[in-house]
Amino acid sequence: MRTAETFRTVLPNGLDTVLVTVPGAPLAEIRLVLPYARTEPGLAAAQELLAAHLGTATTTRDRQAVADRAADLGGEFSSVVTAEHLVLSASVLAEGLRDALELLADLVLRPALPETVVGDGRRGPTPAPRPAGPRTALRRAQLRHAFGGPHPLVDDAPDGAAGLDVRALHRRAVVPQGAVLLVMSGEAPEHVRAAVEAELGEWTGAAPSGLVLPPFPRAEPTPGRLALHAPDADQALLLTAGPAVPAPEPGHTALHLAQVVLGGHATSRLTRRLRERHGLAYAVDASIRQNGAGCWLEVDCVGAPGTGDRIAAEVTACLAELAEGGPTPEEMRRARRYAAGFTRFALATRAEEASALAGFAAGGLPVDWLTTYPDALAEVTDDRVTEAAAHHLDPTRTLVATLDHRPS
Repeated sequence: MRTAETFRTVLPNGLDTVLVTVPGAPLAEIRLVLPYARTEPGLAAAQELLAAHLGTATTTRDRQAVADRAADLGGEFSSVVTAEHLVLSASVLAEGLRDALELLADLVLRPALPETVVGDGRRGPTPAPRPAGPRTALRRAQLRHAFGGPHPLVDDAPDGAAGLDVRALHRRAVVPQGAVLLVMSGEAPEHVRAAVEAELGEWTGAAPSGLVLPPFPRAEPTPGRLALHAPDADQALLLTAGPAVPAPEPGHTALHLAQVVLGGHATSRLTRRLRERHGLAYAVDASIRQNGAGCWLEVDCVGAPGTGDRIAAEVTACLAELAEGGPTPEEMRRARRYAAGFTRFALATRAEEASALAGFAAGGLPVDWLTTYPDALAEVTDDRVTEAAAHHLDPTRTLVATLDHRPS
């Protein structure tokens, strides 16, 4: 699905604004993406509180009034937090775009926030730190061993930061500089920009929030074998970290196809080997993970307790076979079709397209990157994919980390 026209501009207050025009669209889609990484010790509790309240009520509208207003506009408002961003989303009837922008501005600029100071015991209780679960513990260990530290993605947050005010965090984090606003609608872009400026022009901030993931200390993962044990683990978990090429750099497309052959779909090599042949794992996946910290090729497997070492051995053998021999012609044909189809599914609805385009803009990718990706998939040769597999899937360049209840 290709959008008709895309206009990108930065408003006077620093808000990066992407306007996508889809003539005749019955719905308008709005996505506001804010940098929201946990870049400092003790931010987690305050960030959770702020995210839980932002988008639900304002100083002039309670929760019911916000819900009623969204219903009047024929749509809904929602929010989600990722490792990097806080995303506020709205889908409304086309004629309700201007009113939706007004409601969004009210939610962003004038949220109803608790008078809570996290960590000092004076106003509101300090949220008790939650112990890391097995997957989180393995993830932190995987990234720490592979890419070094200290880093927000590998370090546990302390019990709290004294005097961290949720309202102060709002003033710091919810600012236009560094944020991306995407509006997809059927209206002319000049009309949409005028509406955005009218509703969000008063949104100001002294500087960007700074809540952006820093790069890992090391760009290339340190290979090896890491085995963690937890007596109460009820599953065997595996995560790998291998070298990768981020989008849209040259070489990414070839590696993507190699990753699909490895573990990107239901008949991939890892799935057939671990599930169908040996019955070792009931969840198998391989993906290229990319964020502001870095980029790595990851295999993610879950199996029965006590199978961690066997899963690690089979994953390592599968990596070696694909790196040494490359994909077969049939595997290449299937991977191309799957990757192209998955790309189309990601843009199947306007809501999915709006979310994808906003994510690309916030992540530094071209806004139209995914819409042109099928052409790149068709153009990359089988030989390039074989070369990518040989270079990036080599198990001697890969960290293999497991967590199990006891040594095998």
